[in-house]
Amino acid sequence: MSNSRENWGSKIGLILAMAGNAIGLGNFWRFPYQAASNGGGAFMIPYFAALIIIGIPVMLIEWNLGRYGGKYGHGTLGPMVYLQAREGTKPRNAAIIGAVCGSMAFAVTLLVNSYYNHIIGWTLGYSFLSVTGGYMDTAKSTGEIFVGYVQNPSMVFIFWVLTLAGLAFAVMRGVQKGIEAWAKLMMPVLYTFGIILAIRALTIGSPVNPDWSAMKGLNYIWNPDFSALKWKSAIAAAGQVFFTLSIGMGIICNYASYLKPDDDVVVSSFATISLNEFAEVILGGTAVIPIAYAFMGPEGVSAGVGLSFIALPNVFRSMGGGQFVGSLWFLLLFFAGFTSAIAMYNYLVALMEEDLGIQRSKAAWIVFIGYIVVGLPVGLEPILTKTADLAYLTEVDNWVGSYLLIVLGVLEVVVAAWLMGDKALEEMNRGGIWKIPKWFFNLFHKTLTPLVTIILLFFSTIDYIKAGYFKLVPSFVEKSPQLVPWVNGARVVIFVVFIAGFMQSYKSIKTKYAKELDENKVSIRV
Repeated sequence: MSNSRENWGSKIGLILAMAGNAIGLGNFWRFPYQAASNGGGAFMIPYFAALIIIGIPVMLIEWNLGRYGGKYGHGTLGPMVYLQAREGTKPRNAAIIGAVCGSMAFAVTLLVNSYYNHIIGWTLGYSFLSVTGGYMDTAKSTGEIFVGYVQNPSMVFIFWVLTLAGLAFAVMRGVQKGIEAWAKLMMPVLYTFGIILAIRALTIGSPVNPDWSAMKGLNYIWNPDFSALKWKSAIAAAGQVFFTLSIGMGIICNYASYLKPDDDVVVSSFATISLNEFAEVILGGTAVIPIAYAFMGPEGVSAGVGLSFIALPNVFRSMGGGQFVGSLWFLLLFFAGFTSAIAMYNYLVALMEEDLGIQRSKAAWIVFIGYIVVGLPVGLEPILTKTADLAYLTEVDNWVGSYLLIVLGVLEVVVAAWLMGDKALEEMNRGGIWKIPKWFFNLFHKTLTPLVTIILLFFSTIDYIKAGYFKLVPSFVEKSPQLVPWVNGARVVIFVVFIAGFMQSYKSIKTKYAKELDENKVSIRV
């Protein structure tokens, strides 16, 4: 089986692209409010535990899974999982496992990006508002300005379409001239903006209240209050690790599929994690939380998802050089989101290239149209319902952007550690400067990682039941009947996309490995 797929042009390009894949809105938008609303320093204890027990092992699995699949010419998850699963079970069983995993990755890359691209569009729009002073007018609250923004069709759709067009242009140029080139440009700029914001955050003193300062904001995030340590914080921390590292999505595997057969996946995995954690914990935590704490105190810093678009613009109004700092902040969010969205976009383009034989440039524009279609409900809901509750987005995120990531992560680890077994460790260490020792593989990949992730999934399911997410009418829209159709519409879309993803993945596996499935015996190896 020949493989003429494109490879990465340079080591630095690969690492920056992978870091860009992992570094996204989760680092600068999601992490600060998750940490602040889950006990500050108390959140960091389960966060680092989850990073070690789940994040590092799953990252290694996904790099290895991608490189292994790339040898066979695959860039999507279904066939990749099939290739490893068939080492421990019959090909027909492996095909079902691969198709299930492929369907989840398809759902994530299509549906998560359908709303993620909108949020990236918001950050671009708010960059424009920062430069023009659009939210500096104190006649309206920043909350009213945000509601007005998401209910303004021209603002929402112009910046959303511009974002999608930028993604299409980047991906259509290929791995080296497109994705890698954008990463080399955007990642240094992102880190530069982050460092400037962090320095500014630490030098603002106590502008509002002598008890509120940037240094006390740092103390809040780094000095754990063990009385605030709760199971809810542990679940939130583990979920953040999945989200921030982009694991359980299939997109790490997709990027890794463009590696050469002996490229080092161990060093690359640790480099990706290190760059991501520097951006998240050092820059994200140092820039956002101290600024918010200095101006709004401990209550304001835990403002939830509104921290970036409502609370911080209120801060930018009152601080010296607020328009400049606000511009840097929203451009930082835009660059972070863009480099992650490229990876999800490229996954779907790779799928069309491999399974349908469509030229990359054409596939990029077909995916562009697909994202317009699946993303329309996200943009239309606040305009048509005259609210900013975003029930459609919330429902998709609850199931596809949160729950399925954990399920897929468990399946990937079980397939590699228990079905492929020691062959997975041998493959992982191929070409590596550092070697993963067998005790690490047995302790983490075979035992702790799947066990802890399954426990996390169990308690997450209990939380979902308590929150009413399994009800026909979920609790969060019970008092808003106009939002119920949007929630149920999201559920229908999720179901249809999942089934379509399963059929596509199974067809992909069956087309390329028809002989194996007919004989139920492995016969194709590279």
